[in-house]
Formats: sequence, structure tokens, C-alpha cells
Amino acid sequence: MASSIEFSLFAPYNKGASLVGSFSNWEEIPMKKDKEGYFRIMVDLEDGVYQYKFRVQSKSWFFEPDQWVDVNDPYATDIDDSTQNANVRIKDGERIVDTYVWKHDDKPLPADHELVIYELHVGDFSGGEDDPYARGKYKHVVEKLDYLADLGINAIELMPVKEYPGDHSWGYNPRYFFATESSYGTSNELKNLIDECHARGIRVIMDGIYNHSESESPLTQIDHDYWYHHSPRDPDNNWGPEFNYEFYDENLETYPARKFMGDQVNFWVKEYHIDGIRFDAARQIANYDFMHWIVQEAKKAAGMKPFYTVAEHIPETTSITNADGPMDGCWHDSFYHCVLEHICGDTFDLERLKDVIDCKRQGFMGATNVVNYLTNHDHNHVLAELGDRGILDEEAFKRRRLGAVLTMTAVGVPLLWMGEEFGEYKYKTQEQAKIDWTLLGHDLNRNLFEFCKGLIHLRKNNHALYTENIEFIHENPEAKVLAYSRWNDEGSRVVVVANFSDDFLAGYTIPNFPENGTWHEWTADYDVEAGDNQIMVDLGGYEAKVFVWQ
Repeated sequence: MASSIEFSLFAPYNKGASLVGSFSNWEEIPMKKDKEGYFRIMVDLEDGVYQYKFRVQSKSWFFEPDQWVDVNDPYATDIDDSTQNANVRIKDGERIVDTYVWKHDDKPLPADHELVIYELHVGDFSGGEDDPYARGKYKHVVEKLDYLADLGINAIELMPVKEYPGDHSWGYNPRYFFATESSYGTSNELKNLIDECHARGIRVIMDGIYNHSESESPLTQIDHDYWYHHSPRDPDNNWGPEFNYEFYDENLETYPARKFMGDQVNFWVKEYHIDGIRFDAARQIANYDFMHWIVQEAKKAAGMKPFYTVAEHIPETTSITNADGPMDGCWHDSFYHCVLEHICGDTFDLERLKDVIDCKRQGFMGATNVVNYLTNHDHNHVLAELGDRGILDEEAFKRRRLGAVLTMTAVGVPLLWMGEEFGEYKYKTQEQAKIDWTLLGHDLNRNLFEFCKGLIHLRKNNHALYTENIEFIHENPEAKVLAYSRWNDEGSRVVVVANFSDDFLAGYTIPNFPENGTWHEWTADYDVEAGDNQIMVDLGGYEAKVFVWQ
């Protein structure tokens, strides 16, 4: 039995539009515009899947005036890869995205201050050079979730999964904002991945692009300057047509670009049950008003469950997270630059180190305001950086461990880039670069994995590391030693002692120890007594000791 299904296209200043589809043998069905600026038409359709497109008289400046162009529905939830038409699914007389049934919505998820985030790219995360099977889909990430649960992370941040042209990209060129990237699998499979994460207590943070779209995104073709800035505002940092969140349509009393993005965020939160959003290129968006509003929209849609919003604002700024800032957190790029330079031995600057280990010194207010990382998709792996300086093999892994200690014990939310936990060392490339999982067969790599796993476990079990409490208890610029104490009000304490020199420091005394009594040195697993508020320790070159109050 056929049901009446509405197709609509918001194009308030365009002269004409029609619908074409597999249901009309691709013959035009004229559409009528209403007072709200929507072209609408009802079509009788049986249950099933149909392809469709709109034909519209464009108002974009790069076409002839009122030229007819074919565009996909900006709200299409599925794009057929081979034809590049939109798919519409009808079931029981209603439009649906898919028939996925959620199984794990009732599972408890970690709070924002408990997060340990793992950033991954769906296409490159699974498989590897030696893998004879084609991988790189949502379902292959599911196969790796037990590995991630064993590592201990409790959030994954997916690099963008919105439909982009072609089969391989980092995803920062989104063409369709409501459709999931078809080369990774179906919407069902993405939902299953998110559901399986939730089953393991892992939150899913979506990388969202709100600054720009790919140049042939439908809105660019319909009426470019209604949704976008006419030309790039900062040509050196331009990745495509930029959404114009300042433009207000007086006639319809709407901000067109904001409305589109608000609809999209609502859709992803409700349809895909995501637990957070990373806002790409927030500095370029440069509109706190819009960002406040879009974050509110996301949190409203998420309801009672925890939802973390984090801005990529390079260089970082406290204004984006603090009292009147729109975001919960900010990517902490100065942490990356400073700590990397210190473990590579490029520099030694105690004040800079203290600034990034305690983000409050930079003006941030709390532990969820920064996301600390030693690398991410935009930078090389740490082992590649060390290798460029001739630091190799055991020496490189030792320094990587020092970096891991600082990332997991500094104030803030730690983030790992995929493969970093076992010493992947490929250079950054936008080409395909699958993780080399065979590295886990080597002792040095396996030991680094176990070390990172242990640190994550320590962080999740020692809640001193969840707070913003930190005190630098000892500084020695000559020996390049820094020690700091972390604590909470329930009696948990952790002291980190880090040596940023090549020298082995035997019997080194750390004064100002917060408690006398038995401490456990975590990295080498032994107990040690503190007396007279000091402790004596043998510190290897580029080594950190982690003392846990028993």
C-alpha cells in the first residue's frame, strides 16, 4: 500500500524547484514554494528504497542567473556512492534512516572528568600492511573494541565520518552533513559501533566540521551567499566555503547557516546517540554567539546523559572554556609543543613546563577545560619526532614513557592518537596509512603498550588525577628535575618526579614530600619510605618516577 511522503527543500529566494527520482522515472515533478521558503511536494510511495534529487534554479554567483542545476537534498541521510544520488527509505509508510535497534543505552558512561580519549580514523585504524583482507570499516573498529577496552580508554573520538567525495579522506571535506561516509559502511554499522562502545562503557565523541563544507556541498549550489561567506576570510586557513553564522534573514527571521547546523547536531545526537563533539577549526568559526547556541542545542538533545564539547582552537584560548565560554574543553596545543620539545631534549624551560602541566597557570579554570596530548592526527607520531633527532630504539621508548607519564598525570583530560600507545612511528600523511599492528609483536612496543595501559589504570583508580589540585614541590633547573604532587579530598595522592636530562641521578633527594610513610613507586613496582618529608630516589636520564600514597 502506498503512503503519501513529503519531499521539501528550503530555498527561499530561488525561483523554481522540482523533484526527480527513481519513482518518477527521473521525470520532473514540479514543487510549490510556501511562505516559509520551502518548496514542497507529496509523493505516493510504497515501502522500499528510492533514489532522488532536486532540480533548482540556482542563485549562486558562479552559475548563470536562475540556471537549473541538479542538487542532492542537503538533509539526505544516505548517499548512493556509485550514482551520487540521495536514497530515501520508506518503512510502514514513514521515512526512516534505518531499522537499527539500540541495545546498550542503559549502560553507565564515564563523566567528563574521568575521560581518557583515543582519537582514531576509521579507514586507517584496522587492517595494517600485513593484513590480506580489506579493512577500514566501522565493523572492523568493532573487532578492535576489546583491545581498546583492555588498554583502558573510555572514549573514542572518531575523525569525521560525514559523507565526503571519494573513498579515502581525513573527512575534513564534508559534502553531506546528515549522511555517514559510505566507504566505512552503513548507518546501521555506525550505530552498532557506537552501541558496542556503550556496552563497554566507552563514550563516542564525534569530530564535527562547522566552519566549512566541501565546495560541491548542496547548499553551495542552491544559493551560495545565503549560507556561506562570499569568499574566505583568512585565505591561508581556508578549507572550503565558510558558513556565515552572522547572516540573519530579516524576512524569515532566521539565521540560515545556524539553523542548518542546529538541525544537523540535533540529528546526530538523537539518531546516533553520540556523547560529545569536537569542534574543528573553532578559531576560524570565530563566533562565540553561534558556538554557545550550538552547544546548548547539542546538550538539550543529549538530555540527561553526559555530553562533552571540546574546541580545536589553535593556539588555545581560555575564553572558549571559562565562565562565559561556549565549550567544556579546548585542545591543549601548548602542552603538545612544550612536552614534545622537552622529551626530545630541544629545550629546557621550567616555567613553560609548569604552565602546561598545570593549565590553571595559563588561566584555565578546571580539569575538563583542556585536552592534553603528545600528538594527534595533525602531527607526526612521537617516535617519528624522536627519530628525526637521531633518538632511536630503547632511548626513544624511554622518552616516550616519560611523555606518557606527563600526559596521564597533568591537570586535564588525556588523549592518545591511534597507535601511539605502542609506538607507531609513521609520518603524518593524508594518504592511506594503516596502523602497523605487527609492532605489538616486538618487546619494546609491547612494553610501551603495557606501560600506557598501567598509567590509564592508575589514572582511573587514583582520583587525585581527576582534580585540578597540583603543587610543584621541587624544582632544580641545573639538574633539570621537576616534581609535582596531585591530590584529592578523599586522601588520594600521587607525586611525579621527572628528569629531563641524560644524566643518571643516583640517590637524588626530593624535599617537601606531602606525607611521611610508605609510598609505592608505580613504574618499577616497589615500596619506599618517606621521612622528614623527603624521599631518596635513583632517577634515570629522561625518566619519571610515580609515587602513589598507599
